Amino acid sequence: MDTKFSSAIHTLILISEAREPMNSDRIASSVGTNASYIRKLTSLMKKRGIIDSRKGVAGFSLSRSADSITLLDIYLAVTDADGVRIFDIHRNPNDVCIVGANIEPVLSEAFRSMEEEVERALSSRTLQDCIDDMAMRVDWPRSADERLKALRQDDGVDISYCHRKGAGK
Repeated sequence: MDTKFSSAIHTLILISEAREPMNSDRIASSVGTNASYIRKLTSLMKKRGIIDSRKGVAGFSLSRSADSITLLDIYLAVTDADGVRIFDIHRNPNDVCIVGANIEPVLSEAFRSMEEEVERALSSRTLQDCIDDMAMRVDWPRSADERLKALRQDDGVDISYCHRKGAGK
């Protein structure tokens, strides 16, 4: 299974919570991948209006608030799709076989129904929900203002919250 979606959410949390704009090298270090892969993801997210970047200025910023970016927005951006597509159907069933002749409509209906459920679930959760979940797991302050205040008081690196007590639990 592809990891673009989880890597994109990771990237967006970093972009949202960092003190200064994060460049692709620093994001890649946290995600555990290379900067080229992050640039591909950020390009797709920029194309869909999720993040902004400016020529001559390193780093990215959210183009709108984290509570207005749904997980569906992120999924559609990084898959470059118009809808959730999880399941594929094999293309060459034997039409002479009763199962082969009927498998496509049976599976298409079932798969589309499941994909619509996933779309509804993704559209009901936001990037802010993920940030709030992260905050609870790593003992961040609850509100964005409190998190920013705590980050500004921290003399560590810009993504120092990645190394706070409880990270990775």
